[in-house]
Amino acid sequence: MTMRTRTLGTTGPRVSALGLGCMGMSALYGGADRAEAVATVHAALEAGVTLLDTGDFYAMGHNEMLVGEALRTAPAARREQALVSVKFGALRDPDGNWTGYDGRPAAVKNFAAYSLQRLGVDHIDVYRIARLDPDVPIEETVGAIAELVEKGYVRHVGLSEVGAETIRRAAATAPIADLQIEYSLISRGIEREILPTTRELGIAVTAYGVLSRGLISGHFSRDRRLPANDFRAHSPRFQGDNLRHNLDLVDALRGIAERKGATVAQTAIAWVLSRGEDIVPLIGARTRERLGESLGALDVTLDAADLTAIEEAVPADAAAGDRYPAVQMAHLDSER
Repeated sequence: MTMRTRTLGTTGPRVSALGLGCMGMSALYGGADRAEAVATVHAALEAGVTLLDTGDFYAMGHNEMLVGEALRTAPAARREQALVSVKFGALRDPDGNWTGYDGRPAAVKNFAAYSLQRLGVDHIDVYRIARLDPDVPIEETVGAIAELVEKGYVRHVGLSEVGAETIRRAAATAPIADLQIEYSLISRGIEREILPTTRELGIAVTAYGVLSRGLISGHFSRDRRLPANDFRAHSPRFQGDNLRHNLDLVDALRGIAERKGATVAQTAIAWVLSRGEDIVPLIGARTRERLGESLGALDVTLDAADLTAIEEAVPADAAAGDRYPAVQMAHLDSER
């Protein structure tokens, strides 16, 4: 496996072709093993992964501290190659409930100050609000991040889960390195308006959910029972008939993967990699074993016949169920 690199848009840094999404190491997918999580970050850095993605609201700061620990205990050469992307702005209460988003300039700077401390770094490489704050113009939020760039606390401005109009307004305010948004074989909505807009403006895409939270990983079984603290226990795509339909799609993809000598997960990740040099998939591996499998996608080459077969097996809009529960879908500017 040779780690390739890609550029985050026309204004961003060079990063590894695959990034590591660290959210699941702390929250939303049931219990996690901290020691294994740190070891997984170290293994990713050793393999040449440079982009690490976290959020200040993942387990209320726990994930940032975990990433900070992993960076602090990594070999110096590997630590120096790491680029950290942070999402901010999601508000939570002590019970773990989601209570809104705060994109006010003063709040942006407050969130950044806490993230710098928890991560143990002197700057954040890419900083972005997790969801659009409907009460604050995006120009004000992005303008505050741009001020942090001027002071050296942030290197690049990013966006997350916003629509084409918001992207244009943000890009008119400050240079935008990339948009983080869900994109996978069964989540292709960005192809209609959002991806053409980012390409027109020279903005990269960091794609999360490339395995649709494990749904199209090839490891999720029909009889699996999820604990209440696992996000997927409440996700429409993992419920009843939706789950059965979606796993039928996975079975169709499995046949193609086996003919390629690859796993389902590797094939799904390779498909996202094939969509363009401006797209960097984030792999959400929580263990070294899953990390190793995901990195194997770099050795999977999909030719025109493979891509046609994949499209036939898993057509666009074939998934059953929304990607988030209704209350969360309502907060997605990218869905409007």
